[in-house]
Amino acid sequence: MPESPRVEELRRRHAALSAKVESIQLRPSTDDLEVVALKKQKLRLKEEITRLSAM
Repeated sequence: MPESPRVEELRRRHAALSAKVESIQLRPSTDDLEVVALKKQKLRLKEEITRLSAM
């Protein structure tokens, strides 16, 4: 069954956040608070994807 457009968009946003976290962590002066905030956003997106996919 194909995913809804909403779930597809959430997956794209999750992947973009993952890439952003990786690029930030590669910098010599990593802002830990920014990384934590981005990871929390990723977690919220993942939870929303899981909730919508279970419907």
